[in-house]
Amino acid sequence: MKPMRSILFVPGHRGSWVEKGIAAGADGLILDLEDSVPSALKDDARPVTAESIRRVRETNNNVGLYVRVNSLDTGLTGDDLAAVVVPGLDGVVLPKVFGRDDIVSLAALITHFEAKNGVEAGSVEIIADLETAQAYADCEALTTASPRMATLFAGTARDADVSRSIGFQFTPGGMETIYLRSRAVLACRSNGLDFPIVGVWQDLNDPEGARNHFIQNRELGFRGQVLIHPSHVALANEIFSPSKFEVDFYAGMIEAFDAAVADGAAAVLYEGMHVDYAHIKTAREVLAYNALITDREASCPRPAVSPHK
Repeated sequence: MKPMRSILFVPGHRGSWVEKGIAAGADGLILDLEDSVPSALKDDARPVTAESIRRVRETNNNVGLYVRVNSLDTGLTGDDLAAVVVPGLDGVVLPKVFGRDDIVSLAALITHFEAKNGVEAGSVEIIADLETAQAYADCEALTTASPRMATLFAGTARDADVSRSIGFQFTPGGMETIYLRSRAVLACRSNGLDFPIVGVWQDLNDPEGARNHFIQNRELGFRGQVLIHPSHVALANEIFSPSKFEVDFYAGMIEAFDAAVADGAAAVLYEGMHVDYAHIKTAREVLAYNALITDREASCPRPAVSPHK
């Protein structure tokens, strides 16, 4: 899975909004066929979504393109996949997951439509959307249900499916979902899925709340934030990127440690901290991740379109 700091929801039937999301700087898009598409427009949204994928891929191979299909219990998932499993699609987001069997079933459907639609076998990933009590209770099993599993999307939205299923009351501080989010991060990282994601922040009139929420998510170990509005893209990109201070700090740590090693020591006092090989592994990982983000931004074209309001 490509690391994505900002993943913006775009209604599947709003094809013209796709380039606007990219212009806002989003690392990835989730083209939605589920809750943001009226029931009467779902048939129309599928070909629009497929065309959006094809159009973006003509000029841009860096932006992550995912489609949130309708849940398996709706009977619409197969029709969704038949239309959108096309070359250029990175993956499928499955909502309303209840357990491991849902992932296995989705993976089988994707395999069928990859072959039918001429898509490279095994190339379409799965992101499991944690928005039921059952999904959170079994999230470790979800991560190993299929080789297609890319990550978990830890849902925490106010008054949505997840809060109703679990029964928590949303607060801006987020203490009610600390355990849920931490469990999702641990399930991912313990099973080799390095880029857990989380979302969403719904209050567009509270930028400070959004900032605090994003910072807390990064502190918990998430690598990216799912968003509902392009006004949050720049904030997510900022917070989920190593800061200049971090880059300089860890570069200095490596330099000081390498000098100590050259003098025959395996530890050094750096900025008042004891530093040994374990700390240097972390420092090198941060710098490697920063280089990955920097290289991606440099090679990712942004169309000259203003984000939608």
